[in-house]
Amino acid sequence: MKALFLKWNQISLVKRILVGIVLGIILALTVPEAAKGVTIFGSLFVSALKAVAPVLVLLIVMSAISNHKKGHKTNMKSILALYGISTFLAGLIAVVASFVFPVSLSLVKGAENLTPPEGIIEVLKTLLFNIVDNPVHALMNGNYIGILTWAILLGIALRGAGDTTKNLITHFSDAVSQIVKWVIQLAPLGIMGLVFDSIASNGLSSLLDYGKILLLLVGCMLLIALVVNPLIVYLTIRRNPYPLVFRCLKESGITAFFTRSSAANIPINMSLCEKLKLDTNTYSVSIPLGATINMAGAAVTISVLTLAAVHTLGIQVDFSTALILSVLSAVSAAGASGVAGGSLLLIPLACSLFGIPNDVAIQVVGVGFIIGVVQDSCETALNSSSDVLFTATAEYAKYRKEGRELTNLA
Repeated sequence: MKALFLKWNQISLVKRILVGIVLGIILALTVPEAAKGVTIFGSLFVSALKAVAPVLVLLIVMSAISNHKKGHKTNMKSILALYGISTFLAGLIAVVASFVFPVSLSLVKGAENLTPPEGIIEVLKTLLFNIVDNPVHALMNGNYIGILTWAILLGIALRGAGDTTKNLITHFSDAVSQIVKWVIQLAPLGIMGLVFDSIASNGLSSLLDYGKILLLLVGCMLLIALVVNPLIVYLTIRRNPYPLVFRCLKESGITAFFTRSSAANIPINMSLCEKLKLDTNTYSVSIPLGATINMAGAAVTISVLTLAAVHTLGIQVDFSTALILSVLSAVSAAGASGVAGGSLLLIPLACSLFGIPNDVAIQVVGVGFIIGVVQDSCETALNSSSDVLFTATAEYAKYRKEGRELTNLA
């Protein structure tokens, strides 16, 4: 048994995850009555990732900043620029696609108890209050903006501490990183449970009525992932971007697709950054920050569903007004980290731009929840995988500027 276990661990994690996906599909189709016994693996895996991620972010950022050497530059400005460009272009492409392929909705009830933000000011206000959140509360609730703020401040304050204190923080950071590696090894079992739960509980029949809107959403996200983001990478580093793009999608996007949580995927992304030998001082900040502000998938969701409501109600909209929507969706998506319900709850805010009443906008949110099993999975996969993609791109651009050879982008 031990030899079998060792051989299993020698297989690449991606291949093991693919085995988990296949087993989950087979079990869901053959023994759906075993739901409780199998789905618990998925719930435990996601819970474990969510539990370890806040502590990992706090300690690894504190360690990186407290041990930061003067003169060692990070790439955060470049990364933030890449995050912003990608998110804006995602919203813009979603607007263009919605005009080229207009889709109408069969509006539904069932989302009346939600309380979406009333305006962009409320979204930004929530973001500011997340920054000054109590550190214990931020850790307990997975508020990564608050966690990052405290980690950065504590790291700066500890720069003048003795080597013993800094070493202690580093050792704690290394210990939590090791725990993350142990949790990630459970990914095949966890993914199997998540796939089983998704197929056994939801099936795909409920999605058929919304095939057109799903096709538009997923098509836009694929266009961003496979054309727009690679183009951004190519223009930045002037090298073939696809080896890096495909590796990020394979090692980050697959797990993000099934966990449907950018927060849960933070440990996966940090592990991938370590494999890519990126600068710890940079990715320890850029990855958790990207999980809250790099939201190209969310910008697509907000734009597409809002314009679907516009087409459903027969509202005439000129392209310049729709262009404002792409900016609004990008800013809203980036500032929505503290809003429960993610991108869907920002749809009423975007609908208000076109004078759509709130009761209709909430019905559009209801449609979003129905197709969420696919929409949210694709959105998270795009958002999370591009966190690593742009972190690596910024570092490789720095290599290129310094004249260092880019022998292996992935």
